[in-house]
Amino acid sequence: MRQPNLLFIYTDEQAFDTLAAYGNHRIRMPNLNRFAERCTVLDEVYVTQPVCTASRSSLLTGLYPHATGCVANCKPLRPEMPCLPEMITEGGYATGHFGKWHLGDELMPQHGFDEWVSIEDVYTTGDARSDYHRFLIDAGYEPGERGIFLRDEAARLPEEHGKPAFLAGEASRFIRGHRDRPFVLYVNFLEPHMPYFGPRDDQHDRDTIPLPANFDALPGPGQPIKTRLLQDAYAHAGHSGLPLKTEADWRRLIANYWGLCSLVDTHVGTILDTLGECGLDDETVVVFTSDHGDMMGSHRLTAKCVMYQEAVRVPLLLRLPGQREARRVTGPVSQIDLVPTILDLMGQRLPDHLQGESLASAVEAGGPAGRDAVFIQWNGSDSGLDAIPQGDARPDWLAEIATDDQIASSVADRVRTIVRADGWKLNCSPLGEHELYQLENDPGETRNLHGTDEHRPIARELAEQIRSWQDRHGDTVVMPEP
Repeated sequence: MRQPNLLFIYTDEQAFDTLAAYGNHRIRMPNLNRFAERCTVLDEVYVTQPVCTASRSSLLTGLYPHATGCVANCKPLRPEMPCLPEMITEGGYATGHFGKWHLGDELMPQHGFDEWVSIEDVYTTGDARSDYHRFLIDAGYEPGERGIFLRDEAARLPEEHGKPAFLAGEASRFIRGHRDRPFVLYVNFLEPHMPYFGPRDDQHDRDTIPLPANFDALPGPGQPIKTRLLQDAYAHAGHSGLPLKTEADWRRLIANYWGLCSLVDTHVGTILDTLGECGLDDETVVVFTSDHGDMMGSHRLTAKCVMYQEAVRVPLLLRLPGQREARRVTGPVSQIDLVPTILDLMGQRLPDHLQGESLASAVEAGGPAGRDAVFIQWNGSDSGLDAIPQGDARPDWLAEIATDDQIASSVADRVRTIVRADGWKLNCSPLGEHELYQLENDPGETRNLHGTDEHRPIARELAEQIRSWQDRHGDTVVMPEP
């Protein structure tokens, strides 16, 4: 048999609990739900940092964001940082990256990807335009005032001209064109990332959508200032042009988000069907995941940029060549392990510099992942708080929560988190805004146990594990005693 192909599909901002494999049978996701019945489902998967650029840098390099330098959105990945295609040393692979990049130049092939299909123009300057832009021009559309098709404009187009359909068509073309040669293909959908609307907004009945169990667990005085500010900001200003004042508003947002998940599912199905039609199911490692989750109403928050479970956990489905039966891997794992796992499954050598470890044995057999703990980081900025007016222009409601100085400190705060297999979770903050949860008893993170005499020993133990992890991986952010 020839060297296995790799088809790596990832979405943007898709929460782990959007699939039937993770308990959600309400969202219409027939293709991914069917795919999960013939693959290995990893139960408890954590990102390295819950924001796009930082997480993507880890997914491609096998390094934590503090090591890649991509600690905030739009930080370019340095040329000397090898991505997975550059680590493949055997097999003569054709390589392609289709979709959102968010690690620098969106338009030019780089980091070992020979074929490049771009969909984003919002990060570009000058006259260069994406492949998707040219696709829309050929379809007869006119760009807006800035000379590009903004995300809001693209989201309002008929489904056949939207980004998911475009990517599915391009990915299918690539697969058909490389059926006789080993390939590595990354397909990166923007959806269900904001803007939270699209052609499937009415697919799910918003009146019957349940709100999260922790919807009313509002961040209180014992929670980080940033979290409380975000909750109030959404209540006063909404998000993506949608109001978020009432339960009906939140149900509308969730219904739209579910519609985007269903939209992506349809076009992921097109790609998977093409793979099967080309007779490549038995020759391809297929991965489906996302770069981070979305709060989607939990604690009356949306988007990411916080350390709650809804933002830091993602789905991860992995199908081996020829796999027919479902398997599950239990216990916490990190996306930092994806690069070594994939290289291992493809029969490639694992570079010494990788900061994760291969999960290939667990993926092949199912059962416990064998990890005692995973570590997550937050490196300041990208919280949305930097857009809140300060000084004389500051809204009155802000004065009840924080001063301008406190807001500035909260925006810059860098957090280190540990999640252990026994359910303990500690968010450690240089500002001293620590959070301690026991997830087995409190999966919705509604009771911050930090600061009680009873839980001081476990907080210190977890903090010491964080510092030990920092020492091993060259993370120099100073964390105080919790």
